Amino acid sequence: MNKLFFGNALRLFALLLVWGLGSAHAQPAQAGHGGMSAAKSERKPKPQLGIGVAFAPDGALWWVGLDANNQLVIQRTPAGSTNQWSVPRVLDTDGDPISADGENHPKLLFGPNATVLIAYTRPLPKPNTGWVRMLRSTDGGKTFSKPTTVHADQQEITHRFESIGFDAKGALHTVWIDKRDLEVAPKLGNNKSSYRGAAIYRNVSLDGGATFGPDTKVADHSCECCRIALAQGGDGVLNAMWRHVFEPNVRDHAFTALATAPAPGTTPAPTVRATFDDWQVNGCPHHGPGLAAATGGGFHTVWFGIRQRGSDMEPGVRYARLKADGSPDATTVRRLPDDRAEHASVIADSQRVAVVWRSSDGMVSTLKAWLSTDGGQTFTERKLGQVHGENDFARPVQHGGRMAVVWRNPKEVQVYELSF
Repeated sequence: MNKLFFGNALRLFALLLVWGLGSAHAQPAQAGHGGMSAAKSERKPKPQLGIGVAFAPDGALWWVGLDANNQLVIQRTPAGSTNQWSVPRVLDTDGDPISADGENHPKLLFGPNATVLIAYTRPLPKPNTGWVRMLRSTDGGKTFSKPTTVHADQQEITHRFESIGFDAKGALHTVWIDKRDLEVAPKLGNNKSSYRGAAIYRNVSLDGGATFGPDTKVADHSCECCRIALAQGGDGVLNAMWRHVFEPNVRDHAFTALATAPAPGTTPAPTVRATFDDWQVNGCPHHGPGLAAATGGGFHTVWFGIRQRGSDMEPGVRYARLKADGSPDATTVRRLPDDRAEHASVIADSQRVAVVWRSSDGMVSTLKAWLSTDGGQTFTERKLGQVHGENDFARPVQHGGRMAVVWRNPKEVQVYELSF
C-alpha cells in the first residue's frame, strides 16, 4: 500500500510540476486591456524573468530581457569577466508588449558583419495570439532598429515561441509555432477541430534580418506551447527539434534539417521521430527540448516526458544521443538523476557536454549541471546555486571553450562558470 501511494504521489507531483510551474501559456499584462477586479489588482504580478543570452564575437557576455517596468533592456559584461554588468540600456520597442516568460522569452543572436538580432513575441489582445518581432543592429549592438514583424501572415492568431539561428552559409532562420492551419481546419462535433495541435513555420533571411523570405511550413501537428530547439550540424545545416503530436495524440519530439532557401509551395521536409516516450496527454506540457551538435556527428539532446509502458508511468528529464538524421540511439537514453529536474538545456564543446537544469520544490530552486568529459558516455552531477522564490530557467551559453550558465531572479542576473 505504501509503495502504491508513493508511486501515485510521484506521478501526481510530476503532472503538477508540468501544469502548475510551467507558465508558458500565460500572456503578459498589456496596457489598455483591463478588467481586473479590485481584489485581484492588489495581487503583485508575477515578474517576467525570461531572458536571452549570448556571447559576442569578442567574448563579452550579453543578456536581454524585461526590467521591473516591462521595458526591454540589454546588459553586457566584458570578455573574461563575470557578473560585472554594464548599466542596463533600454531599447526602443515602439510600445510593444513583450512575452518574457520561461519558454517564450526574448532571444539574442550575434551574426556575421557586426549583426546583432533580438527576437521576441508581441502578444495581441486575443488570448494566446502574437506576432514575432525583431530588432536589428549592424554596428555590433551600439544601435538597434525599431522592431519589424518577421512573418508575412499577420492574422490575430498564434505566431509564437520563436527561435532564431544562422547556418554556416550565413542564412538567418526564424522558426515559430503557428496556428493558421488550425483556423481553417474542418470542425468536428462540439466545435472541436480535426487538426491536431499547431504547426511549425519558418522563413529565411539572406541579408541578416533586413528582409525575410516567404512563410514556409515545416510540419503540421506540433505541440502548441513548447520551445523549439535549433542546432547547427557538422555539415553546417541548421536543424530543428520540437515537441510534436504524433497520432493519435502522443506528445513526443520531431527533428528535421532546415534547407537554406526552400522554394515557395514546396513540400515540407520529412520529419524524423526523435523520442519514444509514448506520452499521451490532451494538452501542451509547456516543456520544450534542448539540442547541441556532437563531435563526430549527430547531436546531444534533452527533453521532458512521461514514459508510458502499459500501466506504468515514469516522468523525468532524459538525455540521449541522436544520429545525424535526428533518429535516437536507444542505447544512450538515460534519465537525469533528479526527480525534480525541469526545463533542461544542453551545450557541448568537443568531448565536454553540459546538461543544465532547474530543480524546484515550489519554494526553493536549485541550479544543477550534469557534466561529461567523454562525449556523454558518463556524467558527474554538480550543484551550482540556489534561490528562494521566482527565477528564470537555466540559460547555458558558450564561446570557444568557455561554458557558462546565466540564471536570473528578481534581484540579479548571475553567471556561473562551468569548469570541468
